[in-house]
Amino acid sequence: MSPKHENRPVPAPAADTLAGPPPATAARMLLGIVLGLTAVVVVMLCAFALPSVKGGPHHVPLGLAGPRPATQALQNGLDKNAWDVTLYPDAQTLQSAIEQRDVAGGLALAPGGLTVYTATAGGQQATAAITALGTGMAAQQQSKATVSDLVPFPADDPRGAGFTASALPMIFGGIMPAIVLLRLFPGHVNLRRRVTGAILFALVAGAAVAAVLEFGFGSLHGTYWLTALGLSLGMAALSIPFLALESLLGFAGLGAGAAVMMLIGNPLSGMAGPYWLPTGWATLGQLLPPGASGSLVRALSFFDGTGAATPAWTLAAWVVAGLLIILIAGRRTTRPARTETPVPVAV
Repeated sequence: MSPKHENRPVPAPAADTLAGPPPATAARMLLGIVLGLTAVVVVMLCAFALPSVKGGPHHVPLGLAGPRPATQALQNGLDKNAWDVTLYPDAQTLQSAIEQRDVAGGLALAPGGLTVYTATAGGQQATAAITALGTGMAAQQQSKATVSDLVPFPADDPRGAGFTASALPMIFGGIMPAIVLLRLFPGHVNLRRRVTGAILFALVAGAAVAAVLEFGFGSLHGTYWLTALGLSLGMAALSIPFLALESLLGFAGLGAGAAVMMLIGNPLSGMAGPYWLPTGWATLGQLLPPGASGSLVRALSFFDGTGAATPAWTLAAWVVAGLLIILIAGRRTTRPARTETPVPVAV
């Protein structure tokens, strides 16, 4: 005969489990959550509102050329918080300084009028401010201002709309492969496959995005493969740290990293110009991968690589930091587990 099974009642959960943590602990947890979320909202507000509320020239490097008494008098009359002025002996030296990115633009004073030299590809907002400064001075002197754009955007995209809009796709190009690779290759045993997939995706996607922007939209010009590698480095500097955060903190770490890049890195990236935010916020934006990626692509595509070293090293540091965290997480999970004596099971 087969043994009879008795219907045993399922024990009810303990009253302490249903009640949750003690009142004092619950109050502290609730207070911490409220304060933490409030801080997140405030940081988001600052990141999105600062470009509009506090937007304006902040320490824009400006060159002045012309007679020394006139340029010194103009230098003394300019706002020191808005302009970092450098004096040049003549207009040719000023033009060379703009093309080498020593200054964002400049004014050349002459008896017959005033020439405004700009580099729109270096930052549309700074260019607009320098142009307004020059035309305003010429109007005061009742003379004519001639504007000369030394480094413009390509003729197919003179406003740089394609370049400016590329920040958000680059961020998604870091988030989406991390999520897909985590779904396809779960568990810490697949860390190497995830990293390989992230690098391959960055290379292919960087080449594709560069081709669309340069050959499709006409928004970029320069050496195609260098621009493609710059975009690939930017995407890898996002996806690999995302994988690293997940390896340490799970999907909560991935979500936190994605939120920081989307809600802080994107508005502070300075794609329309690096001199329009207060100094501290502008520096933070350039230290995050979206801002560094934009600066790298700007340098490679419009300035023949001038100024590319700093953003390239910044992105490389993000990639290396992510790889080190993944390596540490992989070694931590592959330590030999303690062996236990199996318990015989009676059949």
